[in-house]
Amino acid sequence: MLRFHFTSDDLARVRIAPGPDPMWEVLLSAHVVNQRPSVPMFAAWRGRVLSGLPPAARMLLRLAPPRGYSPDFLTPLTGTDDFETGLDAVLSTSRSRLGTDLARLTRGTRPHLWMRDLASGSAPAVRGLGVAMRAYYEQAIGPYWSGIRAAVDLDRAARTRAWVEGGTEQALRTLHPSVRWEHPVLSVVTAAERDVDLAGRGLLIIPSYFCLRAPITLADPELPPVLLYPIVHEHAVPEHGLEAASGGGRQLTALLGRTRASVLRALGTGATTSEIAQRLAISPASASEHATVLRNAGLVASGRERNSVIHAPTPLGQTLLDGCVGQSPAAPALLLPPRQAVTAADPA
Repeated sequence: MLRFHFTSDDLARVRIAPGPDPMWEVLLSAHVVNQRPSVPMFAAWRGRVLSGLPPAARMLLRLAPPRGYSPDFLTPLTGTDDFETGLDAVLSTSRSRLGTDLARLTRGTRPHLWMRDLASGSAPAVRGLGVAMRAYYEQAIGPYWSGIRAAVDLDRAARTRAWVEGGTEQALRTLHPSVRWEHPVLSVVTAAERDVDLAGRGLLIIPSYFCLRAPITLADPELPPVLLYPIVHEHAVPEHGLEAASGGGRQLTALLGRTRASVLRALGTGATTSEIAQRLAISPASASEHATVLRNAGLVASGRERNSVIHAPTPLGQTLLDGCVGQSPAAPALLLPPRQAVTAADPA
């Protein structure tokens, strides 16, 4: 049993991540790749990954056994869904952290020579880790990121609605079947016996596409507390990103065009112009242009938040998404105060 012990300050500091974390998805998907027999829902994706995985990327798989401990330094908390930012944080790991985490991973075994070099902080070994992680991401995660993000956004919208309707304790209570909330302790059924005292640090809850079975956390209790939980899957990993997430996706694409359909789906319950651009790998100018067209059509509402413009589906836009993509209703679209509304003449 994994137990998180809350104070009143911790309850006020529970928050849910805005989307999937690319470094966690890299690690947890590597667990799936290493798992035999493969998880049925991910079998086709796993086959595609293994068939084209560069030899350099396989070095990462040595750090991600399908069960048990994986190094905490592989999943730094960066507050962004940008893979390169996360990779920079991994490659900046201190020598002492590398040594501690890898000693724990290889305890009782004879580690590979590359892992011994990495544990010592060898510059070539660290560069090799960067090459391995980038090669793995480009084969296993990058081509599917839009679909992964869309699935996580849908699940997160449901969690956000539970939060709005019942507060933090209700959101914790309904997080996952293996989770039990009895104030002031959040318990997760796991094989290990562990207690984590939050001690006023709060808890970041991260929805994950590739997390399996039950929620997980970092091994080191001194690191910022996080809890990864498995989202509810309605589809296997799409073959080519967002377009293949469902047959209805093709209908939406036919209606709006490929990029505008992707923009509408990428909004979730709200996204800035730069976030849209990042999620879809398009320029901010292009994201702004498509958001403006969708806003003028009544499918998107936009409003200012400090120096950013936030876009969210209108009820009409959400109805279009639900009807074309076959999703269950998500949380209500973000309602923006009239005085902050962005007009067609304003930059998006």
